[in-house]
Amino acid sequence: MSLAQDLELLEDQLNVERRKVDVATHNFSVRELVRMIAEKELNVAPDYQRMFRWTPEAESTFVESVFLGLPIPPIFVATNVGFQWEVVDGLQRLSTLVHFLSVNKAELAVIARSAPLPLTGLEKLNQLNGLTHEQLPRNLQVYFGRQPLQVVSLTDKSDLQVRFDVFARLNRGSMRLSAQEVRACVYQGKFNDLVSELAAFEPFTKMLKLKKVNQSDGTTAEQVVKFFAYKNYRDSFDGKIEHWLNKYMESVKKNPFNYSKESAAFQDAVKKLAEILGDRQFLRTGHSLTPLVQFETALVAIADLQADGVKIIQPADDWLSDEEFREASGAGSNARTMLTRRITRAKALLSGTV
Repeated sequence: MSLAQDLELLEDQLNVERRKVDVATHNFSVRELVRMIAEKELNVAPDYQRMFRWTPEAESTFVESVFLGLPIPPIFVATNVGFQWEVVDGLQRLSTLVHFLSVNKAELAVIARSAPLPLTGLEKLNQLNGLTHEQLPRNLQVYFGRQPLQVVSLTDKSDLQVRFDVFARLNRGSMRLSAQEVRACVYQGKFNDLVSELAAFEPFTKMLKLKKVNQSDGTTAEQVVKFFAYKNYRDSFDGKIEHWLNKYMESVKKNPFNYSKESAAFQDAVKKLAEILGDRQFLRTGHSLTPLVQFETALVAIADLQADGVKIIQPADDWLSDEEFREASGAGSNARTMLTRRITRAKALLSGTV
């Protein structure tokens, strides 16, 4: 193929991908943005966001930058059902504006603050140190409230996978979101609500021993999503786990899903596995963390056996160290053949057909 043909294909590919993206750019005053947050037109506290982390000094520096008219990066939002905007990137900046301008306790509660921000540590506008917005002269309050900030919105016409990519790419700093946290934002709805509910199911969480960082990054919720995806969407598994889970969550939004039946299947599988473990955590001998691939496989295997009416037995004490089960759950485990192999092996161990 010639270089010209290659470039033509590249241009075609670019045009196809660009059509999946639909964005709009807006300019809003500081005061208007704070009003939109108060009236829930703009959501600064979605489930996927980290807690408000900026220090008073960092907040004050941002306020000073707005006063000085320094360039401020755009705030990125996504349009959800009902045309509410949800913050993709800019949580700390918007939360700071609420912290500085609000005096209403209900408004401050949105960012988990009880009192307005007194400015501190400023060097250029040091006469503002110690002052809250309410203590400023009226003309400075008006001036600050009128300062414009740019908002870039990803509209509801954009492809859901594109929305996932945007969220992921904009959150690659020190507070990077996990794939599941981004997924929870992009694929909001009844299924995501169910995932959040089941991720807090006590028998489920008691079995998991995770690293501290994974205890609050959506890992437990992703295990729930994987349960349903491996159980119901297994035939489409392609080994690209992140993209495959996105496709599954999108498919649930578009196709019938029996919430009561599926929820019961998950809880029944969890309870049975907890019974097998005898209230112990899901750990291999000599290890301190849950082997997640084996964990999710065991739950799916139990659900399959229960659905088929197969009696589940108490496996040998060292069943998690079974050589074939471990090998099929280790390196290269995202291959479809390995998925089938480890589920088959887990079912054999749990039904006594080894």
